[in-house]
Amino acid sequence: MQGSIDFYAVARSVLLVGRIEGEPELRAIVQIKNNLAAFGHSKAFRLSEKGFEWIGDYEITADEVLGGIAPKANKQEKAIALLRELAEDHNMIPSNEAVELAKEEDISKRTLEIAKNELGIKARRINNTWYWILKENE
Repeated sequence: MQGSIDFYAVARSVLLVGRIEGEPELRAIVQIKNNLAAFGHSKAFRLSEKGFEWIGDYEITADEVLGGIAPKANKQEKAIALLRELAEDHNMIPSNEAVELAKEEDISKRTLEIAKNELGIKARRINNTWYWILKENE
């Protein structure tokens, strides 16, 4: 081995850990090399006086971590906001319609599912269509 680049070259998977611009306590873990499988999703964690707190999936790129560029918006937060907005006008919505609305906002189906689970939204099949119950009938 000649230098530090050799460590990167020999590794099958490399992770980058860095600060998230505008969030002094948040750090991101982004996979920047993977020779064995598909790239994993970026993750975030918080370091504070209370200690370590795992945040989980976080929409951020290596360029954003390295360049100090603030992510446009946390996609999971956008997904939660979208579902809360839908709940203001609807008791339930077809799941495929929710996915399409999220897609228009550049939110992936996986991120939307995470937000759905975080909000405790349940799914129910009615006839041959799946619906997300955004709020129970009052």
